Amino acid sequence: MISKAEARDLINDLFEEEALIIGGLVAVHVVDDDLVWRLVKSLDVIRGKILRRIEDEESEREITHQCQADNGKPHPAIEEFLLSVRRA
Repeated sequence: MISKAEARDLINDLFEEEALIIGGLVAVHVVDDDLVWRLVKSLDVIRGKILRRIEDEESEREITHQCQADNGKPHPAIEEFLLSVRRA
């Protein structure tokens, strides 16, 4: 089992990589500025929840995902990613 410090480092590394991916996509595609800010803020909220769960072992297991299209269904890419995460 890994230590809390190692878990925090892994989580922070993961979110750093995600931010770099988003930054790369934004650099080569036209993306609404407000969308980028909302996405990054949401990722930061999720990161904070996960880091708190490391410290508070009794927290909830589920994180609410707010990545839904206007019709209330997740984008197919998001849905596929979530399925792969849940299978792991």
